[in-house]
Amino acid sequence: MYKFCFYVPESHLEAVKQAVFAAGGGRIGAYDSCCWQALGQGQFRPLQGSQPFLGQQGQVEKVAEWKVEMVVGDELIHDTVKAMKNSHPYETPAFEVWRLSDMQF
Repeated sequence: MYKFCFYVPESHLEAVKQAVFAAGGGRIGAYDSCCWQALGQGQFRPLQGSQPFLGQQGQVEKVAEWKVEMVVGDELIHDTVKAMKNSHPYETPAFEVWRLSDMQF
């Protein structure tokens, strides 16, 4: 299992989450559409050659973004990341994928 985290502006929060859930992200036992999210502030500066969704080349942009975290099964991680990228408004969305340890109790 993996922990998958991505950052998204509020304008696309629900659309990106729905795409990721449809790809199989956020399933825990007999539940689906499971995630944790928190509002924060992202910062970036579009460089020459970029096509930014927000902001202008050469200028630092600060924007309210949601950090969304969820678990994803081994067999679904590639499709889930692909779904996030395909539904995300940013040219290069920021995300993390962490392998989780399987702990038996």
